Amino acid sequence: MVDEPKPVAAVITEYRENTYADLILGRILEGYNFQGKQRPELKLVSLFTDQVPPNDWSRAVARKHEVLVCETIEAAVTRGTNKVSVDGVLVIGENGEYPRNEFGQQLYPRRRFFDQVATAFHKFDRAVPVFNAKHLAPNWNDAKWMVDRASELKFPLMAGSVLPLTWRNPGLSLPRGCRIAEALAVGFGDIESSGFYALELLQCMVERRRGGECGVREVRYLEGRDVWKVADPPAKLLSAALECCPSVKPGSPKDNCGQKAAALILEYCDGLRATVLMLNGHAEHFSFAARLRSSYRGPGINGTTAACHFYLQQERPFAHFDHLVRAIDDLVRTGHAAYPVERTLLTTGILEAVMMSRHQRNRPIRTPHLTNLKYDPVDHWFATSPIPA
Repeated sequence: MVDEPKPVAAVITEYRENTYADLILGRILEGYNFQGKQRPELKLVSLFTDQVPPNDWSRAVARKHEVLVCETIEAAVTRGTNKVSVDGVLVIGENGEYPRNEFGQQLYPRRRFFDQVATAFHKFDRAVPVFNAKHLAPNWNDAKWMVDRASELKFPLMAGSVLPLTWRNPGLSLPRGCRIAEALAVGFGDIESSGFYALELLQCMVERRRGGECGVREVRYLEGRDVWKVADPPAKLLSAALECCPSVKPGSPKDNCGQKAAALILEYCDGLRATVLMLNGHAEHFSFAARLRSSYRGPGINGTTAACHFYLQQERPFAHFDHLVRAIDDLVRTGHAAYPVERTLLTTGILEAVMMSRHQRNRPIRTPHLTNLKYDPVDHWFATSPIPA
C-alpha cells in the first residue's frame, strides 16, 4: 500500500520562472526535473505569496494543481480551519523586490515568515517540520531567535541551499575526525547570495574535522589586489581546487579577476584558517580543497590533499534542486533534518560578519557570538547518480 503524500504549505516571497519557489515547489507539483515520472511524497496544498509581480506564475500554477492561495500565513498553515492542517511548511524567502541595509544585505522577510508560522503552531498547539531556504536571516539575532524558537516549540528545522547535497566530483567525503591543516573554497557571483553558497560548501566539509565544529572567532573580507597580498591564499590548495573545475579561463586568477576578486578569511576557534575565494572572471564554479595533517584514502583524496568540484547545472531544469527537494521530502516524512541547523546558523553569522567587514573597509570583525557555536557533524548523503550533461 502506497502512503498518501504529505500535505505541505509554502510561504514564499514570489513565484516566477526559475526562482527558488519555482525550482522547489515546481518539483513537488510536476515531479523531479519537472518530468512527472518520479516525485516527492509531498502535496502542495496551500500557498502564501508576499509579492505578485506582473510575470507571476503562482496563480496559474495554483489553479492548475488546485492549490489554495491564502491571504495570510496563518491561513496557509491552517487552510482556513482552526488547526494546523499540513504536515510541513516550506519558507522560501528568496527572490523578489526588497530593500537592502547599510551592509548591502537584501532584507528578505524570512524572520517575519518564520515568526508567523511559529505563531500559528503555538496558537493551534501543533508544530510540524519547517524548511527555510538558504541562510536564516540577514542578521545573527534574528537567525538565533529562529533556531531557539524551533527548539522551544519542539519542531525540526532544516535550512540551507543545494550545495551540501549536490554532486561532488570526485565524490569526496572527508573522514569524520580528520585533522585539517588549512582549507579553501572557490566560488563566484555576488558576495551575499553566492558567498553563502561558498561558505556552506566550506562548512559542510570542515565541520568533519577532529573535535567537530567549535565556532569562529574572526572574519575578514578582502578584495582586488589585497586578495593576493594580504589574504595570501595557499597556492597548492588553489591549484587543487581549480583542477577539479570543468573549465577555467586561461591565465592566472590574479590577472583574470583583477578588482573583481574577493576573499573571505575565517579564523576558527581551534586555530583552523579557511579562505573562500570568489574568482569572478576566472572560474564560474564551486570547489573545495584542504590540506590534511595525515594521509587518507578515498575519492578526492591524494595523500594529504583533498579536493572536489560541487556541480551545479547552469540551465533548466537545474537538476541539483532534485536533491534539495529529496532532503525536504525526508524532513517532512521522517521529522528529522538531513543535517544540523547549527551549520546554517553558523554560516549565517559568518556571512553577516563578512558583509560588515566589507562595509567597514575590510576591517577584521571579531565574532564572540560565534565562538560558542559547537555541533557534531552527521553522515548525510549527497548526490551520487550520474552527473547530468
